[in-house]
Amino acid sequence: MLLLLCASSIILFFLIPIYKTSLVLFSSMLTLVFFSIIFVDIKSLYYGELLYLYIAIEAAFFVQRHSFYIILGVYTIFSVITLFIHDSLTIESVLAVGFMSALLYLLWRKIGERAELFFVHNEVILEYRQLKRKALENESMARLEERTRISREIHDSVGHKLTAVLMQLEMMSMEVNDPRLVTIKKEVRDSLEEIRLAVRTLNQDEAAGLTSVLQLIRKLETESHISINFTTKHGILSAKLSNDQSIVLYRVLQEALTNAMRYAASREVMVTLGRTAVGHFHINIQNRINNAQPFQPGFGLQNMRERLDEIGGSVQAYQTEGFFIVDASFPLKGDGL
Repeated sequence: MLLLLCASSIILFFLIPIYKTSLVLFSSMLTLVFFSIIFVDIKSLYYGELLYLYIAIEAAFFVQRHSFYIILGVYTIFSVITLFIHDSLTIESVLAVGFMSALLYLLWRKIGERAELFFVHNEVILEYRQLKRKALENESMARLEERTRISREIHDSVGHKLTAVLMQLEMMSMEVNDPRLVTIKKEVRDSLEEIRLAVRTLNQDEAAGLTSVLQLIRKLETESHISINFTTKHGILSAKLSNDQSIVLYRVLQEALTNAMRYAASREVMVTLGRTAVGHFHINIQNRINNAQPFQPGFGLQNMRERLDEIGGSVQAYQTEGFFIVDASFPLKGDGL
């Protein structure tokens, strides 16, 4: 029987790390030890009691509240029955079992409090990182949107007016032979060139959309513990995007990935960037779902659709067997925009 006790200890040593939260495992091990030690001599009885205690301590670290109450009850009952069978049931032994049960309960409470504090601490850190990331992203996008607005206003207002002035000067020079008109036209042309240079400078981060996409994916993977399978096709990373297109691309991916994190059945998302058959920029985001159920487009999808409409694009969201898919596209600058 002593050999059976040793074998039980070895089995316990290897199985507990594998099935850490199994109430059945801990209860089974206590039962196995119980039937092993009720037939051994009094010397081996104390080893069995220590093995009881070891199993209960392991359970305190791994099982949930109701499961631990059951383990604690089984430990106390088996200990008392074992002492009774071996005619060792005295007031002192009963008090010792009760004292050990109380210590086990206090140990479990302390472990639970520390685990809760650790969980809350991790949640606060994660929330802080997400808020910090969103603040930085919003600041970057706000700067990009403001630069786009300023460059558009310069181009559409000042640039067009100077072009109109230059055309009028050209017409005047045909009617009036005045050398001063040549100087004025040169000044206007120089001003137009300076405006074009200023607009190009404001739009010098045209490929920022693709760069920000990579940054977004990297941050979501590290901070939200999701796995993003990012695939590019047809040399799409070399595509030239305007600021408007960069902003829309970023916002569409941000919204789709956020929804995937919130509703997906797994922590894996597949993102594919490429070109359509007609050369448009193509975005495809897929995440697994348990059961395909009818859904109503929410604010996020409506926001994506409005943004893509502004640049001549479109978006579709639909379900297949096991997947939720967001499929969007928009024409590039050389596609006739």
